This record gives sequence, structure tokens and C-alpha cells, in this order.
Amino acid sequence: MSKVKSSWNSSINDGEYRRKESQFRNWITADGEAGASGVGGFQAEAGRYHLYVSLACPWAHRTLVFRQLKGLEEIISVSVVHPDMHENGWSFMHDEESASEYGTTGDELYGSAFLSERYLLNAPDYKGIISVPVLWDKKQQVIVNNESSEIIRMFNSAFNEITGNHDDYYPEYLRSEIDEVNELVYHNVNNGVYKSGFATTQKAYSKNVTKLFDTLQQLDDRLATKRYLVGDTLTEADWRLWTTLIRFDSVYHTHFKCNLQLLKEFSNVYNYMLELYQMPNIAKTVHVNHIKRHYYASHLAINPYGIVPLGHKQDWMAPHHRELIGK
Repeated sequence: MSKVKSSWNSSINDGEYRRKESQFRNWITADGEAGASGVGGFQAEAGRYHLYVSLACPWAHRTLVFRQLKGLEEIISVSVVHPDMHENGWSFMHDEESASEYGTTGDELYGSAFLSERYLLNAPDYKGIISVPVLWDKKQQVIVNNESSEIIRMFNSAFNEITGNHDDYYPEYLRSEIDEVNELVYHNVNNGVYKSGFATTQKAYSKNVTKLFDTLQQLDDRLATKRYLVGDTLTEADWRLWTTLIRFDSVYHTHFKCNLQLLKEFSNVYNYMLELYQMPNIAKTVHVNHIKRHYYASHLAINPYGIVPLGHKQDWMAPHHRELIGK
């Protein structure tokens, strides 16, 4: 198999890491009709769709969180790749040991060896990035979407009539503020850790890591008087930030040199992270062994021997008292 493009290649010109755009951008809607954007064609049906994820990837993690929040466990099935990602991209390597240690499942639909096989079946001339998550249509055997921010929006509303779960994490009256917070968090935190970790010049690293910690302080100040980021309710803005926060001290602080401070030193952000972790069914989406194994054993340009540190144990169930904030 020829080498595939990973989602973490950075520019060699100015040392800046530039994330590639996702290319499959179709939508599932309740009736299968196109929405206002003109994109649709996939109808919400129980058992029709499948997620391919890595438990290490914060972008894929978003989709697993929304699968829990919206009661989609029995509606949308999941396959988990192996945490090691090398020249052939995400692998479905799977055995008893990896299932126990890392939560792998193999490709339960087709028995593929690599995720790239799903992409190339869908588009034989595909030249883009082989990334997770992938939302797959089992009926047509095609990729619906591989952009996490859009998948969570579909999960938020498209299946409501099937599940009876009408919880709304992107309410219309808060959308402009949610979008504004998402923009800040995406560029400076979600992608900021990668822009720091994959920088190939001192200038690029210093600029991005400083911006990252300035934004964490800004968020900590915001959460001093607000229980959640937007309004007085949980929204997608909280969950989009959270999947980066739970990886911060165990991975990004050390592996990506995001070490100006530990996340624990941002008291409001840290306790907010604990509160979200402790919400019903959310802990089951977190697999620390898979997370650490992927980053430290896959990015050999950063960590040539693939040694996984033993440290940064965290008490995820520690008291947080966030329910008192903003009251």
C-alpha cells in the first residue's frame, strides 16, 4: 500500500502547522431532503449509519460524546481503530490484547486492514487526508461526512424523532455566541495545541503556545462567573473545548511542549473539565491508554523511540463544585 497523507503534516516553509480541510461534507436530515445549505440526501434511519473513530482523536471524540448525549448508542454503530498511526495511516489492527488495552474493535463492517480502504472504496482517486471521524452510510456504502463539527450538528437534531431526545446543544437563540466562542477555541486551543506541537521553527512554536495559554487564561476568567461557556446551559461550545482539555496535562503539556502551565493551574477551567467528565455516560467515551499510546507512539518525528510516559495520573472523579458557579 502506498503511503497516505496524515492529518498532522505541517508546512516546511515557515514552520507553521496547517490543518487540511475535510472533503466529505454531506448531511443527514430527518427527511433526507436538502436543508437551507442545499446539502442533504441522507435520511436519518436507525441502524443505517456507522462511525469510524480513534479514541485518541479529540475531533472524533466530539462525535462519541454527542452519540451519548443524544441517545444514539443503539442507532449508530462504531468501529475503533488501533492507536498507532504510521506510514499507512489509521489501522484496524486488532486482537484480544489491543481490545483490552486500547479498546480497538477492528473494522466490524468489512474487515478492512486500514481506514484508507474505506476512503478509496468511496473515491478511488481520492488524494486527500485519511482522517477520523468518518460517518459511513451502510446502505449506500459511502462516506457521508468526515468533518466532526458537522457530524455533531447532525447528531444534535437529525435523529430526534427516532430517539425522542430533543435536547438541543446548538439552540437558535445562542448560535451567534456559540459560533464566536467556537472560533476562538478552535484556532487557539483545539488546533492551538497542534500548532504548538507540530511547529518546526522556534518562532512558530513560541507564537502559538503563547496564544494558547493566553486563551486558556481568558477562558478561565470567563468560567470564574459562568458555569458554562455560553448562556446558562451546556452547548456544543463546551463539548468542543472539553475534548482538548481532557488530553491536556497527559499529552499536550509534555508531547506538544504546551508546558507554560499545567491545566490544573487554571482552577476554573480544570474544575469545569471535571464537571463535564462526571456527567452521565461521558466517562465511557474517554480511554486514557488509547490517547497516550497514539500520541507518543505515532508521532515519531517528535518522540523517536515511541516511549509512553507513565505520569500525569488524574482523579477524574474529584469534587468540583461547579454547580455553585453563576448562581
